[in-house]
Amino acid sequence: MEQKHPLPPFNFETATQKVKLAEDAWNSKNSQKIALAYSPDTEWRNRDLFINGRQEVLSFLDTKWKKELGYKLKKELWAFTENKIAVRFEYEWHDTQGQWYRAYGNENWEFDQNGLMKKRFASINDLPINETERKFINYDL
Repeated sequence: MEQKHPLPPFNFETATQKVKLAEDAWNSKNSQKIALAYSPDTEWRNRDLFINGRQEVLSFLDTKWKKELGYKLKKELWAFTENKIAVRFEYEWHDTQGQWYRAYGNENWEFDQNGLMKKRFASINDLPINETERKFINYDL
């Protein structure tokens, strides 16, 4: 049976650990590694996209990393229950023309009994920034 620790039910320590593991995985930009944190039948809403299943997650992430260059992310635990976690996040990236962006948002996660994310609902806003406005230049992820 496929499992991704820590498993629910979450407490403050394990919810914080789950968030940090997600942050590290997304900063690796390794689509295969990231996708393994999601259940095979995962459901996402990411901005205006509805994504279903690991294969669609992989496709989404591969497209994301081609567009969002120089990607750096910070996630922060907002709240949790037995099998749900809410996070706030911000990340920076630039496009192929060198325009930098900072994205802000919130995610709501729901996990199955094996610690795999079954549902991910993300609300995200992008803000164009100047390179001199970057926060994560020397950020130790």
